[in-house]
Amino acid sequence: MKKYIFLVLFVFGSMASQSQILITLLLGDKLNSESLEFGLDGGVNWTHISGLETKSFARKWNLGFYFNIQMKNQWFLHTGVLVKSNFGVDHLTDNDMNTLGEQIYETLDGDRWEGDYSHRMNTFQVPAMIKYKFKNHMYVALGPQFNLSYKSWNQFDSDVEGSDATLKSYNREKINRFDVGIAAGLGYTLFKGTGWTFGAKYYYGFLDVFKDVSGTKNSSIYAVINIPVGAGKAKKKREESKLEEQN
Repeated sequence: MKKYIFLVLFVFGSMASQSQILITLLLGDKLNSESLEFGLDGGVNWTHISGLETKSFARKWNLGFYFNIQMKNQWFLHTGVLVKSNFGVDHLTDNDMNTLGEQIYETLDGDRWEGDYSHRMNTFQVPAMIKYKFKNHMYVALGPQFNLSYKSWNQFDSDVEGSDATLKSYNREKINRFDVGIAAGLGYTLFKGTGWTFGAKYYYGFLDVFKDVSGTKNSSIYAVINIPVGAGKAKKKREESKLEEQN
């Protein structure tokens, strides 16, 4: 079983997200056991960067995979990787753009080009949370989360004579690509603890997002859906194996 875990972790470390999810689905039943639950982790998150003038949150979808590893009784280690996920912030003000050292676009007449500025970071997110499952199938979780940003840009969106226009200014060299923080979550698992899990999570980063701007911390609120992959098939295999041993 360990070799399959390392295989999936390696594959999900690459950039081809669609292929990663396909391999996850194919190996799902091989990764599930009585003490390990494996599946897809997805949902939507509202993300913000502190230390700036804007108070807006950016809303993004995320997708990856998770492991619930039983440690003892109702205690689990919840980990995995969100391979399609983002941090960032919407509606940057002119003061924010100046603070970040980013260009404010102007028309040919020298006037401010009307539009909206935002910041985006494509990021791999790896939680390592301790989860406690109650007998009523609710859970609470707390622990660190590690993040690696592989793409970063400021984005300008505007309307040009009735057509949407988007300009991106890539600035990965201006950010700290690694971040670590604390995550806390809660939720509920359907079908007496064996089905889909719906939950919420909050993350707050400890490190500055921008190298030259102190106080810029990532934070994010997640609406979470965990979908076990191959759990039913794996359970059936275990039951068939036990029957063969008895016979």
